[in-house]
Amino acid sequence: MDTILPPLPAMPPGALPRVLLAGGTGLVGRHLLQSLVADPGVGPITLLSRRPLGLEELLPEATVATLPEGRVRVAVVDYEHLDKQADVLHADWVFCALGTTIAQAGSQEAFRRVDHDYPLQLARRTKVLRAHHFLLVSAVGAKADSNLFYNRVKGELEDALRTLQFDSLTLARPSLLLGDRAKQRLGESLAARLGWLMPARAKPVQASQVAAGLLAAAHEGQPGVRILDNQALRRMPLAPTLSEQ
Repeated sequence: MDTILPPLPAMPPGALPRVLLAGGTGLVGRHLLQSLVADPGVGPITLLSRRPLGLEELLPEATVATLPEGRVRVAVVDYEHLDKQADVLHADWVFCALGTTIAQAGSQEAFRRVDHDYPLQLARRTKVLRAHHFLLVSAVGAKADSNLFYNRVKGELEDALRTLQFDSLTLARPSLLLGDRAKQRLGESLAARLGWLMPARAKPVQASQVAAGLLAAAHEGQPGVRILDNQALRRMPLAPTLSEQ
């Protein structure tokens, strides 16, 4: 069992939060990375990746060229063995946008590993290292007793994160994500056209709005557990598509 250390003292005035981002290659994660880099109220950013990665793959060339030394670093990690990689996990804010689909993962077991086990291990390790705020991209309908496997996994993760008792825990629950994907999904194309017919809680939401909601919640630092539902996320400002930046 992990030993939970006392929480770090509040950051002194003027100190910038250290940030950890998992899932930075995904749709929400890429918007988060760009927003974090552009935010003068954010300190050094560590991007966790399961493979070697150049920042040019995620950020505009002009942005990469002007990044101050140490502003962003990429750390290649094995989520199966995070206990051996504590040196890259120190942070004040931890953003987790890890996720896949059952089709991509190949099985329910593999999906659960990526969408439940990896985020939970990340949360446990960063809690041990005294992170203040954990922010998760979950999903609308997340509920541990749901009849739907996808929603049940998301709900079980949320419940497990609550037991860790971070100073602040933010759970974003978006509906279907829209944005500039390399490979467009049929369901997303249909939802983008027919979303106006759906109830507010289920309307598609832009990935940039989810990223904006998470970053705003990080700055606000509300103690305890905070839910960002789909309606709240859809009220966030839109950002340019990644291809336009």
